[in-house]
Amino acid sequence: MPPTTPYSKFLGDREPIATMRANVDRIKTLTRDWSPQQFERTYAPGKWTARQILTHLAQTELALGNRARMALTVPNYQAQAFNQDAWIARESQLSARDAAEAFEALARMNISLFESLSPADRQIALSHPEYGSLTVDWIIHTIAGHELNHLPQLEQIASTPP
Repeated sequence: MPPTTPYSKFLGDREPIATMRANVDRIKTLTRDWSPQQFERTYAPGKWTARQILTHLAQTELALGNRARMALTVPNYQAQAFNQDAWIARESQLSARDAAEAFEALARMNISLFESLSPADRQIALSHPEYGSLTVDWIIHTIAGHELNHLPQLEQIASTPP
């Protein structure tokens, strides 16, 4: 039975690693030919721009991928929470193209790691101050669902006329 994550409703019963691979390809295809102006558009008033969404996706791949790596190599690893808005504010100068490339590179790196894991590896535990006891498998499912949460936002931006 798959773990329940804050993004389970987006992932459903899909296989998470294959979903991650498809998400990366879809986001790359979607944003490949965007102009700098398109990256600065948002899907709704007051919401993040495409550039900010891509920065956030890259940061999430970085943070959650690091958590998985630490759990796999440090016994009794305790993850730290992070504030996504504070992280976005710290990297407000990152270009959209760099954010998109960082997301793709980090996501593919995570996918490669996750594909190499045994079922036992995926059950390695870690703790989190907000979520309690988790597993590497929970992280994998969270990343896949998180990407699916943001993908429609990018698709909506792509479908909005200039």
